[in-house]
Amino acid sequence: MFKSFRLTGVLLLSALLGISTARAQETTSPRYGIIPYPQQLEARQGEFVITTKTKLVLQANKKLFANEVTQLQALIRQGLGAQLATTTNAAAGSIVLKQNEQLAGEEDYTLDITAKQLVIAAKTGTGVFRAIQTLRQLMPSAIEGVKNAKLAKIAIPAAAISDHPVYGWRGMHLDVSRHFFSVDYLKKFIDLLALYKMNKFHLHLTDDQGWRIEIKKYPKLTEEGAWREFNNQDSVCMKKAADNPDMEIDKSHIIRRNGKTLYGGFYTQEQMKDVIAYAAARHVEIIPEIDMPGHMMAAIKSYPYLSCVGGSTWGPLFTTPICPCNETTYEFAENVFSEIIALFPSKYIHLGADEVEKSTWAKAPSCDSVMKANNLKTVEELQSYFVKRMEKYFNSKGKKLIGWDEILEGGISETAILMYWRSWVPDAPVHAAQHGNKVIMTPGNPLYFDGIPDRNSISNVYHFEPVPKGLTPEQAKFIIGAQANIWTEYIPSEKRADFMYMPRMTALAEVLWTHKENYDGYLGRLSTQYKRLDKLNVHYRLPDLDGFTDDNVLVGKTVLKLEKPAPDITIRYTTDGTPPSATSAELPANYIIPGPGTIKLASFSPSGSRSDIYTLNYRQQSFFKPVIVEGLQPGLQLGYYNSSIKSVTRLTEAADSTVLIPNVVIPEGMGKGGKPFGATLKGYIDVPETAIYSFFLTADDGANLYIENDKVIDNDGWHAPVQKSGQIALQKGLHPFEVKFIEGGGGYTLKLEYRVNGGKIQAIPDTWFKRK
Repeated sequence: MFKSFRLTGVLLLSALLGISTARAQETTSPRYGIIPYPQQLEARQGEFVITTKTKLVLQANKKLFANEVTQLQALIRQGLGAQLATTTNAAAGSIVLKQNEQLAGEEDYTLDITAKQLVIAAKTGTGVFRAIQTLRQLMPSAIEGVKNAKLAKIAIPAAAISDHPVYGWRGMHLDVSRHFFSVDYLKKFIDLLALYKMNKFHLHLTDDQGWRIEIKKYPKLTEEGAWREFNNQDSVCMKKAADNPDMEIDKSHIIRRNGKTLYGGFYTQEQMKDVIAYAAARHVEIIPEIDMPGHMMAAIKSYPYLSCVGGSTWGPLFTTPICPCNETTYEFAENVFSEIIALFPSKYIHLGADEVEKSTWAKAPSCDSVMKANNLKTVEELQSYFVKRMEKYFNSKGKKLIGWDEILEGGISETAILMYWRSWVPDAPVHAAQHGNKVIMTPGNPLYFDGIPDRNSISNVYHFEPVPKGLTPEQAKFIIGAQANIWTEYIPSEKRADFMYMPRMTALAEVLWTHKENYDGYLGRLSTQYKRLDKLNVHYRLPDLDGFTDDNVLVGKTVLKLEKPAPDITIRYTTDGTPPSATSAELPANYIIPGPGTIKLASFSPSGSRSDIYTLNYRQQSFFKPVIVEGLQPGLQLGYYNSSIKSVTRLTEAADSTVLIPNVVIPEGMGKGGKPFGATLKGYIDVPETAIYSFFLTADDGANLYIENDKVIDNDGWHAPVQKSGQIALQKGLHPFEVKFIEGGGGYTLKLEYRVNGGKIQAIPDTWFKRK
């Protein structure tokens, strides 16, 4: 309680500043390195110490919180080597579990931790479990990854915590169709979701590349559909495996059959029941996705009658879908989903319904009949007809339908749940929420975790706002949360999967649970998590190395001086073109670059996790002299190309139109509706001092930077958002400048930043750009 007293304005301001400072220190302190951070945490002096003599005080009804007691005892046994004796009589020095029915939500909890007692209170078992995960993160990392550490004690810092989530849907998605993952890995994945209070696991079980769940009525779905020969995506992975062993295809999922090498695998229903039970014990709900009517090649190859043309091939964009105009299709779908519904207790079923190649529907006589009979004008309405019919079946079984945002096309029912992913259709979640449909936000940028991570990835996720612009406060309530997706075309191993989603999942966890921006505090707490992840055998992406660019210039003596992102990390290097390994030479504190050539760097954690491999190219260069041009105006000139272009090198003809811009930006409206286009941004850059300038160019799809007609950065080609960097030596003054950009269709990104003399990476001021 606060004492009642009067403060002058100066004293009040000082008090507020003191609270603010204490809060900032508290959220960055390794003493409370919790992710996601609690809604309220009052730091206290001292600690509560758990030993083998500590008692665990339970409710009189011992069945209440029985699962959570088991989880807590297992955690303590990992540390002490023994579980605690239980009692129903509270006493000093004990851990007390209480039910508090006054708490508002099922996941709400409080922790009252003093040197004398630790009290866990919640309304439900879910709340108790969330509290245990907070305690787990307050415990030393030595308890992790072992069955019996036999510590003398487990010390937990004293605090008063009151906590609840802001969003009810805090999810992660994993595609097991493109590349397959073991049951053990699914459980490891679930453990990490639980640790960071994520509560939904969207399991993408079927796609063109493989059918991964046993359906007893249709055995060929897994006998045949779960196996394939190596494809073009596997070839890319194999090529990358030469430099990165994490890109090697998992040999345990490769078999020989009838003289052919096949890749694949599937889960039996008994295996999946085990995984579902494992998740339920950790209060994680598994939502199955059986993707249809598109992405069904694996099924159609085994049961060709499912399509309108008796088979499936690749069309202009996607594969031949199942036919929504034949009753045999609905018989198949309902039979499949009857087994899925019996297997998965989740109240949600994900139908997919994205990226459907509808050309075969437009030509099928059966579809013409169905469309006329139901007054359907377009094939989009025909897809809506299929989705709504499946939703009625789901509802009859007590389930709710989720679909990707394409289910808006042709009309959406009032009860379907929309999963928004197409960043280039920004109105989709707005229209759905305005229509009264619940929406789960999962836009490709920044929540497709199959996109190659860079130094901006964690920040981009942390600063993601789930509620889109254009909604009233009442409409915003229909945004029920968000999730990140892991599509696995180019994720062929479990180590690579770890690398792609950790630690950026922790940023999303804090966005969705806490929803209070405190990025510096988050980064400080993240640094305390790495030892825990090491113990849990998580091959996370190590913190970025900094202090260089991809392409560097040599002007006189050049020294490479890098700060380690953590004291126990080792930076190793090679100069012969081979990738660095744990036995490569350690980079000296001040490494003098011997001359033009290539250096490869990587950092290594004590547990063996390796960072990205950084390839540093060095070339000799003299300072470019400035040019003198009269009558220049502020800004740049953008030339717009209204066509699909796959390389910036093809932007050689005259532009279709031009527009003036203040900086390296693409004006709103270009590429509207996800259409492909190209652009050239031309003018001059007026640098304020003679120096070696480092530039950082982020592009989706491709972009190159040219200064003085010298290619400073090559980030060409169609790809997800990725940052590339380069240097150029410039004398003070004007220099010819150009950025060439291409967008292949979808959401685009273009951002250029700079750094000089090892300073902070920052935006380029508008005043630097000039045009004729």
